[in-house]
Amino acid sequence: MGMIGGGTGSFIGDVHRKAASIDGMIDLVCGAFSSSAEKSIASGKALYLPENRCYRSYEEMIAKEKQLPEDVRMDFVAIVTPNHMHFPPAKMALENGFHVVCDKPMTLTLDEAVELEKIVEKSGKLFALTHNYTGNSLVKQAKAMVDNGDLGKIRKIQVQYLQGWLSTAVEATGQKQAAWRVDPKRSGIGGALGDIGTHAENLVEYITGLKIEELAADLGRFGEGRVLDDDGNVLIRMENGAKGTMSFSQIALGEENNLAIKVYGEKGSLEWHQENPNQLITHWLDEPVKIFTPNGNNLYPEALAVSRIPAGHPEGYLEAFATVYKNFATHLLAVLNGEIIEKPDYPTAKDGVRGMQFIYASVESDKNNAAWTKLS
Repeated sequence: MGMIGGGTGSFIGDVHRKAASIDGMIDLVCGAFSSSAEKSIASGKALYLPENRCYRSYEEMIAKEKQLPEDVRMDFVAIVTPNHMHFPPAKMALENGFHVVCDKPMTLTLDEAVELEKIVEKSGKLFALTHNYTGNSLVKQAKAMVDNGDLGKIRKIQVQYLQGWLSTAVEATGQKQAAWRVDPKRSGIGGALGDIGTHAENLVEYITGLKIEELAADLGRFGEGRVLDDDGNVLIRMENGAKGTMSFSQIALGEENNLAIKVYGEKGSLEWHQENPNQLITHWLDEPVKIFTPNGNNLYPEALAVSRIPAGHPEGYLEAFATVYKNFATHLLAVLNGEIIEKPDYPTAKDGVRGMQFIYASVESDKNNAAWTKLS
């Protein structure tokens, strides 16, 4: 793995490196870790990389890695930059024969997302998007239960993603994570909508297997001087007729990372909370409440496949993130060995386009007084 972004002091870069290493399938071999050449070199050295694999820019990295023998050069690149710097390096990497793992949302604009999906298809290379919550073993269990028809036809969905870290103007204090997220030039047209709303959207579509057909969004901008949303409520209509509500916020004082989803069907319902990720609670018409745990009883194979440790030992954020990397690496190894995996299980460019369509439809709806708007 090569890495673009994620230098010294980066939160998400460190998460990607730890997650990628958990299953022992991926090694970090090179990187262009900052827009500053000096900081990039220093970050690479701090990660104990050889000096000749610490690059001054992503352009230099891709060009020089391409010249190395196949058994030496990076197999894929992980892009962990702010949103405005997802598309250019992803495009260059794919067009130069490298597979890509990219942080979400996929691009700065919807046009870029549509173009990148076409580039992925044309290149024949793999592309993974790190919607990491889909990697949790009990999210896999929830999806398998819905796919198997255990809940019956889905009728109602409730999802929330609540944080409070932007309750005050931390972007004015030099906090880098806040500064780029409230800047439309680096974040895009969505604030909390793009940062965490897309996780909620992706979780809904992943677990239910249903697409959001249209939505009505009411976005808030509570931070003084902010032009991007920091709060939002969305009504959703699914393609099968199911109804849903979504609430996301980064100004919900006291909340830390309160992502939760409830799915209600004709025969049963389920709920999962990211802050208590080791329980999937289910309710049934004529049976007692059932609580599933990682590596516990009666899990579907999809959940057991990503339960790494014995039952009763907690699995959380890093393990879920690692599952995306593990499933991507498994697919990549199959490709390198000339084998075929029919249904690889990780978010792709198609999911990235869906996320951008969700952002754009929500912003359009909000501009029109929460009018119902289709996802194009």
